[in-house]
Amino acid sequence: MLLDDPQVRRYGLEIMRATGLASGTLYPILTRLQETGWVRADWEDIDSSVEGRPARRYYSLTPRRCGGRQDRTCGSVREVTATPGT
Repeated sequence: MLLDDPQVRRYGLEIMRATGLASGTLYPILTRLQETGWVRADWEDIDSSVEGRPARRYYSLTPRRCGGRQDRTCGSVREVTATPGT
C-alpha cells in the first residue's frame, strides 16, 4: 500500500483495512521499517476535542529509499509484497 504512491501518507487503520493485517501484525512491521529507515511516521497536528477523534499517526516511505536512483529497489519490494490477486 505504501508503495502504491510513496509520496502519500497513510494512517495505521487505513493500512490495516487495505492489507487485512491485524494491528498486532501491522504495527511491529511498521516499527521495524522505521528503525531501518524505510518508513517515517508523524503525528498529525490537530485539536482532538475539535475533531472529535484522536490524532492519527501517518506513515510514508522515506525519499532516500524510494526516490531517484532507488526506484528499482521499490519496484522489487512491490513485486515481493504484492497482495495475492493484485
